[in-house]
Amino acid sequence: MAPATPHAPGLWRRYLAVPLIWKLTVGLVGGLVTGLAIRAFSGGAGADIPVLGMILTWIGAHGITVLDPLGQIFLNLLQLLVFPLILTTLVAGASSITPQRLGRIGGKVFVLYLFTSAFAIAVGLAIALAVSPGTGLSMPDDTEESAENVDVADTLLGIFPANPFEALVDGNVLGVMFIALVFGVSLAFMLGSDDARIRGMGTFLRTGVDAAAELVFRVVRGVLEYAPIGVFALIAVVMAETGVAVLLPLLRLTGVVYGAIFVQILVYSVILLLFRVGVVRFFSAAKDPMLTAFVTRSSNGTLPVSIRAAKRMGVNEGVYGFSLPLGATINMDGTAIYVGAATVFIANIAGVTLTPGQLATVVLVGVLASIGTAGVPGAGVIMLTMTVTTMGLPLAPVALVAGIDAVLDMARTMCNVTGDLVVTRVVAQTERDMLDEEGSAAPAPASPAGPNVAVSDSPAD
Repeated sequence: MAPATPHAPGLWRRYLAVPLIWKLTVGLVGGLVTGLAIRAFSGGAGADIPVLGMILTWIGAHGITVLDPLGQIFLNLLQLLVFPLILTTLVAGASSITPQRLGRIGGKVFVLYLFTSAFAIAVGLAIALAVSPGTGLSMPDDTEESAENVDVADTLLGIFPANPFEALVDGNVLGVMFIALVFGVSLAFMLGSDDARIRGMGTFLRTGVDAAAELVFRVVRGVLEYAPIGVFALIAVVMAETGVAVLLPLLRLTGVVYGAIFVQILVYSVILLLFRVGVVRFFSAAKDPMLTAFVTRSSNGTLPVSIRAAKRMGVNEGVYGFSLPLGATINMDGTAIYVGAATVFIANIAGVTLTPGQLATVVLVGVLASIGTAGVPGAGVIMLTMTVTTMGLPLAPVALVAGIDAVLDMARTMCNVTGDLVVTRVVAQTERDMLDEEGSAAPAPASPAGPNVAVSDSPAD
């Protein structure tokens, strides 16, 4: 009897097996071509061709009407994810830092991560404001929208909501972030309590938080599988309305992000010099994780390579064992640059001039969001959606940015990982017995699979 042959995977499974970067690329290119075709045929081109002319004429007349709802579904799904992600990932992230580890080393690491993230988003904002990458482009049906006039005092008061449910209903992103952080830190103290009863309740609650976070992550993965369709539809509509005028602003945005990341790398070099760390030796050890991060687009996937690089630098496990996993969770300098630049890009499209108070809000939201969305598939787009929602800017241009997200993601993930290693090396330099200068000169033995083994199951930052 012949052995049974395994069933070939169905169409849906084969679709899921294709890497997201390729699906988004197909969606982007397909949207560009379809939008230009709709624009051409809407003027009657090809109407004289029998049968085919009727089809082309119908596409030109009704293409936008058919595609626009598919794009709006994607935007609605992005908005749907914002608050569940904030609540679950921020509580989980904050509660993972035990009070015992929040000592001198933990404090230095945490402060440096927040400082470099704030500086990075400021760099992205500054360069984007100078270049104005979205100038000359407008989105259909969104030209009348404008950002809310954000007052600094009102923003600060909004961080401390009187009613948590009202904060959720009103879309108060900063307020929800504050609530999640407070509950996360409180849960961390429960988990570290000397009272067995309180510690047991904390463990029970943490299990529930982890389960909720996993549930949200699965929803995120599902939304990202729809993302290529949403990107295809939204870009097709934009191209049908604006033509090739959309391409130059996207190229300018890409140039802004890559230029700002180059500046951030220079800033890292200055920080290393200030703490008397050899820049050449540092980047000699860091080149493997930097390249791995660029290729895999995953800080978490690069973590084993980053740890090996820290060992080559002579950093003690007491520093890198805490700083690198934490950095993969909360330190997103490259993504902060991307959020700052993309927010200015969207404001340009909406015809909005961001006030100093609004710019300060972008920095604050970007830093806080970096704590909650790191390690989540599509982290950059989620962070951008949070920021745009807070600023009251139109969401439609987010799809344009999502279409080139893979290109931007490679550089920003590389920047994220480099920032983790810079902070790790600097903290080790400032602590006694946490740096083996002799060990830093000798490379760690390579793994059998080679130096760049880091497989990511998602394109997360």
